[in-house]
Amino acid sequence: MEENKINMKALLNKVPEVTIFFWIIKILCTTVGETFADFLNFNLGLGLGPTTIIMGVAFFISLFFQFKANKYSASIYWLTVVLISVFGTLVTDNLTDAMGVPLETSTIVFSVLLGLTFLFWYLSEKTLSIHSIFTRKREVFYWLAILFTFALGTAVGDLYSEQLGLGYFNTGLTVIIIILCVFLAWKFLKLDGMLAFWIAYILTRPLGASLGDYLSQPKVNGGLGLGTTSTSIIFLIAILAIIVFLAVTKIDISGKDESTKTNKVTDRKKNIMTQTILVLVIFLAVGIGGYVKLSSKAATTATTLSGQLSDFVTIENNLLTDVNTKNFTTAKKDADTLEHQWDQSEAKLRKIDGTTWTKIDGTIDVVLATVRTSNPDASKCKTVINHSLSVIDAANK
Repeated sequence: MEENKINMKALLNKVPEVTIFFWIIKILCTTVGETFADFLNFNLGLGLGPTTIIMGVAFFISLFFQFKANKYSASIYWLTVVLISVFGTLVTDNLTDAMGVPLETSTIVFSVLLGLTFLFWYLSEKTLSIHSIFTRKREVFYWLAILFTFALGTAVGDLYSEQLGLGYFNTGLTVIIIILCVFLAWKFLKLDGMLAFWIAYILTRPLGASLGDYLSQPKVNGGLGLGTTSTSIIFLIAILAIIVFLAVTKIDISGKDESTKTNKVTDRKKNIMTQTILVLVIFLAVGIGGYVKLSSKAATTATTLSGQLSDFVTIENNLLTDVNTKNFTTAKKDADTLEHQWDQSEAKLRKIDGTTWTKIDGTIDVVLATVRTSNPDASKCKTVINHSLSVIDAANK
């Protein structure tokens, strides 16, 4: 009877088995979260606010069907993951670009929220195993954790790759090395599998984001120049193909339940707690050490932005000339140059005056989104460029 009960719980588990396909599709979904958000925001010119609302509604509709389902469905589950990856990215982008919240603050806040989610989940259910998501409460905890991992991963990825100037490729490479170390620790040093899973799950967010930026960003920005449209389409097709494969083969249907095992082994609980504390200490030491080292490289003696923004005034004046002559091909190239130089200067300029930097960054985002639409409106482009120029000029005097 007990065996039948456990088998029934495993059958009703609402998340997939962790296989190689799980990690492949997770990284693909994460990459799409980065590129598709940029596609809607910049290429379609929807803007950050409307994009967030649209993707938020789509995510909650998908989540409704995920909760409504009585067992794991590959199509519903992975659609929800794709949408939560986009929405989680946009949550952090709104805090940074629209509200001026520093990435350091976002990183700390989402780390605390994720930690509290795990804490209350464990205190309530005595397990964090993804093989035990067969109750509504556990499913709520699970999706809260997923949302915070995407928001946190976006903040950490942007902090190191852009603000601290590490770059997309180097950030992605660093994350790969860390994930490899976690895998080796699990394989040879007896790192708890559940702990290793959640570490890897969190880290695949900045990995996927760095991959998405590296593929989609123009070559002048350090990317391969595929663009957000092409990158999103390629990865969405790959995700769809894997989902169809999983739906047909059903190889990702969980076949075990670990909740009872977790509840019985007291020694294992103590071991997991020790490992968790050790991992947190290591990540704090490496993260803070890396932050301090990279921040020192961006050190500057300037105390104001006066005289620091002349290059951006020149670029935006060139943009305005392109728009006035309706030479939008050149205008889009100048927009790439503007984005690249602004990102390259972020660490230094933001350190001088973070409030003013955020204000200018918001106007530049609007300029990029307006100029890069498929059919740019000359009048609207002039308006947003002139507004951005006035803000930059005021700070540059």
